[in-house]
Amino acid sequence: MKYKRIFVIVTDSMGVGECPDSINYNDKGANTFGHIADRSEGFKVPLLTKLGIGNICPNSRILPVDNPLGVVCKMQEISKGKDTLTGHFEIMGLKVDKPFPSFTDTGFPDELIKMLEDYSGRKVIGNCAASGTEIIKELGEEQLKTGNLIVYTSSDSVLQIAAHEEIIPLKELYDICSYARKITLERPEWQVGRIIARPYIGTNRDNFKRTPNRHDYAVSPHDKTELDFLKEKGLMVHAIGKINDIFNGCGITETERTVSNHDGMEKTIAMLDREFTGLVFTNLVDFDALYGHRRDVVGYRNAIEEFDVQLQEFIDKMSDDDLVIVVADHGNDPIHHGTDHTREYVPFIAYSKKLKGKVLPIQISFAAVGKTIAENFGTQLPTIGNSLLSDL
Repeated sequence: MKYKRIFVIVTDSMGVGECPDSINYNDKGANTFGHIADRSEGFKVPLLTKLGIGNICPNSRILPVDNPLGVVCKMQEISKGKDTLTGHFEIMGLKVDKPFPSFTDTGFPDELIKMLEDYSGRKVIGNCAASGTEIIKELGEEQLKTGNLIVYTSSDSVLQIAAHEEIIPLKELYDICSYARKITLERPEWQVGRIIARPYIGTNRDNFKRTPNRHDYAVSPHDKTELDFLKEKGLMVHAIGKINDIFNGCGITETERTVSNHDGMEKTIAMLDREFTGLVFTNLVDFDALYGHRRDVVGYRNAIEEFDVQLQEFIDKMSDDDLVIVVADHGNDPIHHGTDHTREYVPFIAYSKKLKGKVLPIQISFAAVGKTIAENFGTQLPTIGNSLLSDL
């Protein structure tokens, strides 16, 4: 065992440029990190720069360094799709051959909506693709008066239900979402990747605010991932943020919810004070949910700068037998057309106190992460991807 503890931090949606098949997803020219950097005078990410992000995503603000502190490369997805579940599943060694269905253009089928209405005893309003914050502004006051369910989707494979916590209590909302998960699993054409409960509070459209009580109901991975292999060996798999929801609890031994990127990093840093052998797997969702989908370049830039500061704090506390790997699950270029994820290369940025920094060739499959972890801990190896442990 080369490393006793491995930390994988997913900077959700922080892609590093178009890959060869981006054109097939209408994403030619996308470059999440590069475009944010290009449009951010005074962009301050000293640690990411020293680690070598400019070596894998050159741009006008961050240049390559001669001797990077980290082992860095780009990874290309081999699964079909560009959604959260697909990206995370592949990171942990599982290829997804069939994209999850989306209902962006049509809304959900009448039969599905009627089943939700019959089960909940509430009328469904919305049933369209929308921003989560905008749809509660548009329909939240109606929900306050009528108790109707706000159902909506996005360009991702999701069915989301927004509910005011004082009108539709959390227990009821979660129960309805569980039912939605059940019926969508029974019909392959309805099998969206996630059902998401979206609770909020407030008295009117001007002060409605989503709460941290979001809950995701995901499709379980169709086969074992590296998380399962670690758990079966008796190693710890500590999930921070929405990781537990993404994997539907499969392969997870402990989980912590988060309320922000900052909180997610604080919880990840705190794990350095614990004695354990295994994996800490963190997702920082604000990059994607708050800034990528909303096409907020300034917000995304500020979030990356804050992450850079906290990652430095993390590295300063690392022990000699710790390894940290920073990755992403897809892109979400805030200057690209639409509000969808973007099909991009993602970064692999690894650091430990004993590795020698270098730039590696492009890795075909995000599973380089899972396979590296598997080789380190001596678990069953994923069938895809290459282990990079010898370079770390």
